Amino acid sequence: MPRTQKENERIRQLAKENIRSAAMRLFIKQGYHATSISDVAKEAGISKGLLYNYYKGKEELLATMVETRIGELIEVMEGAAAIETPTEQLRFIIEGAIDKVYQNPELFRFYLHLQTQPEADQELIKYSNMLIQESARLFELQCEMFEKLGVKDPRMRSLYFSSTLQGIMLMISTYPQQFPIEEVKTQMIREFCFASSE
Repeated sequence: MPRTQKENERIRQLAKENIRSAAMRLFIKQGYHATSISDVAKEAGISKGLLYNYYKGKEELLATMVETRIGELIEVMEGAAAIETPTEQLRFIIEGAIDKVYQNPELFRFYLHLQTQPEADQELIKYSNMLIQESARLFELQCEMFEKLGVKDPRMRSLYFSSTLQGIMLMISTYPQQFPIEEVKTQMIREFCFASSE
């Protein structure tokens, strides 16, 4: 019995996901520029020709990854925005960010590295800028949360919050096994989720 269109699409999506995962592993391990499409095909366990049925090349793979990452960031902020109180919104961001990095520290390091590309790298700088622009947009939403919380200087508080959270995420991604995750989450919540902490 032939496969349905829905089943074919599911198989196609699984194949694309397998290719993206293989590319991500290689980009993390050896860098974007040092990874060839042949390397990705080999890592994914498929032929180079079959890979080209799904992606035009390495840059399209990276573009898809960055789009997925931006989608994840938007999802977190939309999830936070759906919560009524600013205290719980900020708690949601703290717990989500810390848990996500702890589950996949290499992924965080990859996107951090991508965000800090030299401007001369014409191939990567546009993806770096896309991530930076999205982070700036999310920062504005975060400022609104601190404003609702009633702190004196919401932008400064938000900047301090982001800097602290990014530093924690970097530490977790560097020392995932030795980091006191729950204790740090509790400290962040105590520090930032109440207006009186100012």
